Amino acid sequence: MSVIVENGTIRLVGACPVEDAEPLLAALQDDPLRKVDVSAMTAAHSAVIQLLALFAREIEGAFADPVLGPVLGPVLGPAIGGTSALAKRIQPR
Repeated sequence: MSVIVENGTIRLVGACPVEDAEPLLAALQDDPLRKVDVSAMTAAHSAVIQLLALFAREIEGAFADPVLGPVLGPVLGPAIGGTSALAKRIQPR
């Protein structure tokens, strides 16, 4: 599995296939304040990227693959070093 939750952070490791979308969503819903570390992610299915764009409150780390940063930066921009638009509206319980 490419989704690892440890110390209040969700780490995405290696290639994140579509099968990782469900555990990623569960981890993001379980604690909306969790940060997501993408520094070890080498690839990602579009479903994983969509979840990051919609639900990730804050994304840490530089992408392991130098192509991912420029490609995903515009999509994930609000969450990189900040807060995604949707996460701003989600109030933690």
